[in-house]
Amino acid sequence: MLVLTRKSKEGIQIGDDIEITILGVEGDQVKLGINAPKQVEIHRKEIYLAIKEENNAASNTSISLIDQLKTLIK
Repeated sequence: MLVLTRKSKEGIQIGDDIEITILGVEGDQVKLGINAPKQVEIHRKEIYLAIKEENNAASNTSISLIDQLKTLIK
């Protein structure tokens, strides 16, 4: 993990396409601005993990449904 110290209005560049700017710091919260191409999905980590869990559950459900449909068709 890379650890950097930045002040308000300073930024971090990731590759050629992604820029993160510190917009402000209030107490224990940091406000970030993220510039990235539209095709790059950006989520808070808890949202990303929830989406991932939902997708895994959906893919497992799909296999069960296919097996049930096969049984019904026979």
